[in-house]
Amino acid sequence: MASPTSALGRVRTFESLDEKTTARLRRALDESNDTTVFVNGTALQLPKEAHQALIEVLSRFADGESVSIGTPELLLNTSQAAQMAGISNSYLRKLADAGIIEVEYRGTHRRIRPSSIQAWLDSRSESEKKSAN
Repeated sequence: MASPTSALGRVRTFESLDEKTTARLRRALDESNDTTVFVNGTALQLPKEAHQALIEVLSRFADGESVSIGTPELLLNTSQAAQMAGISNSYLRKLADAGIIEVEYRGTHRRIRPSSIQAWLDSRSESEKKSAN
């Protein structure tokens, strides 16, 4: 089975810093090998991955750039989405084409968020509960 792809979910943009601040930040970054932050008065040395991510963000600020931060969100192909929903591929494609399940296109390929499948499953169980009463 193909591996899921990702898309940016939540994205937040931060405006560039003023010239004086970017110059001070650039000097500090040029000398930095680790990053220690203070959270509620407690010193915390960041792990390597967090240090690298933070340095990347701060370096872009030091270059006078605006910065956007996003969280990747999983996207499934129709086979993966059908498997998650417990339905056939052709039935899933019909639901997507009818707009019942949200779908995004990457070229001509349908991509579906797991949250869209879960929303459809939840709405289906609600309908079944109502019809049982």
